[in-house]
Amino acid sequence: MTKMIFVSLPVTDLAASIVFYQALGFQRNPQFSDDSSACMVWSEAIYAMLLTHAKWRTFTDRPLPPPGATSVMLSLSMDSREAVDAMNRAAADHGGQADVNPVQELGFMYSRDLADPDGHLWGPFWMDPAAIPPSDAKAG
Repeated sequence: MTKMIFVSLPVTDLAASIVFYQALGFQRNPQFSDDSSACMVWSEAIYAMLLTHAKWRTFTDRPLPPPGATSVMLSLSMDSREAVDAMNRAAADHGGQADVNPVQELGFMYSRDLADPDGHLWGPFWMDPAAIPPSDAKAG
């Protein structure tokens, strides 16, 4: 079986979150979606499960983080710098927040972090592995 990741995210407004994630390029899988959850597909191996707070509470008794708290940032590789910029614009245009952290421009890597409507952080980035500076062989 192919290894996959399903990231479960509690959301306050499921319909708005579906629209937001579709604007970022995720596709909704109706087979694994209902009125309390939505399976949003990024790739053959990466899925975001959007869960209403009531549905979330069927999985854990742990408290939801308070608004503004951050416990994880999920990074997504993109095909180009332009794709990173486009995802940030889509986030801002669909109820999220663009550039929640300073833009990172490292020459070989470019990233701009965003937040969904519930504050979950995503870090779309583009990287050119051939342009990564060589490491110092004398270190260590």
